Amino acid sequence: MNDYYMMLGILDPLYALFGWLVRILYDFFGNYGLAIIALTIIIRGLLIPLNVSSQKSMLKMQALSGKQAELQRKYGDDKEKLQEAMMELQKENGAGGLSGCLLPIIQLFLIWPIYRIVSGPLIYLSQISKDTVQAMIDLASASELISKVTTVTNHIGLIQVLNDNAEFFKECVDKGYISMSQMIDLHFLGIDLTLIPWNVIKENFLHPQTYLPLLVFPIVVLAINMLQMQLTKILKPGYKEEKEAKERAKQNPARAGQVQAENQAESTMKMMNWMMPFIMLFTTFTLPLAMGLYWIVGGIMAIITQLITYVLFTKPYEQKKAEAELRKEQVFKRKAAIETAGEAGGNSKGKNKKKK
Repeated sequence: MNDYYMMLGILDPLYALFGWLVRILYDFFGNYGLAIIALTIIIRGLLIPLNVSSQKSMLKMQALSGKQAELQRKYGDDKEKLQEAMMELQKENGAGGLSGCLLPIIQLFLIWPIYRIVSGPLIYLSQISKDTVQAMIDLASASELISKVTTVTNHIGLIQVLNDNAEFFKECVDKGYISMSQMIDLHFLGIDLTLIPWNVIKENFLHPQTYLPLLVFPIVVLAINMLQMQLTKILKPGYKEEKEAKERAKQNPARAGQVQAENQAESTMKMMNWMMPFIMLFTTFTLPLAMGLYWIVGGIMAIITQLITYVLFTKPYEQKKAEAELRKEQVFKRKAAIETAGEAGGNSKGKNKKKK
């Protein structure tokens, strides 16, 4: 457990950096929601080169598919030599690399500091010390104004008490815990971004007007994730060829067993892919709305990046590939026509000799 808290302490400078950046953006825009949006754009913008690198690597891997098939035929069941040959092929052609794996890892890692900021704005935005925040939490707990499970790393309940209870706020000011200038507006478009949808629903289930506006965030997060998942599938290199190959395989009785195995694997992958949007839906329900806003803006930027990389890289690659296939087909047809003409000429000469 001590190692766990030591790890959290190591990450404190990262949390402080993100908090400082959000505070600068808040001072610039004068709006907490716009500060979160700007922070998301900055983070996702910095990840665009990694996105582009990942897409280029994917295209190079697609271009090497023919050579990889040759290696598979050459080495057969010798997996060790096949793996070495594959790695050497990728190294020579600048394919593969860590960019494809690195991007999702970085995105997952960045969720943690964002969560710490949106769940602890008094520390990271108002610059109130953790000890002081804990003292206010203890004071509110003693007065039964706040749940005792609230901690300095998640003090949304404390912010709500400070906003709703003037006497408690005055007591905290008198004790020197907080000043008027340290209370910042955490609303966006009239919605309090510190609210957690699930908590509001539980407390006001019979009053839907209090929580229906909050449901927009989880629903939009779900829709964006589903759209992003579909675009990832449709815009990937070789999607049309892969789809056509699967259709041809279904019509081939000799590949019935292989097709069944591929369908089972595909069904498992689809189920895992569909789980992710619903996991995001659940987490958006159970975290502050500011986290949902981060995911909405991040999802929109991810979709824009997908479309841009498709237009700039994938589409030209697909066009060049189609043109190369067309040239091969034309060469093959010309060669076949020449051979046919040669055979026809030979047959004609043979017939003439027989007549003589």
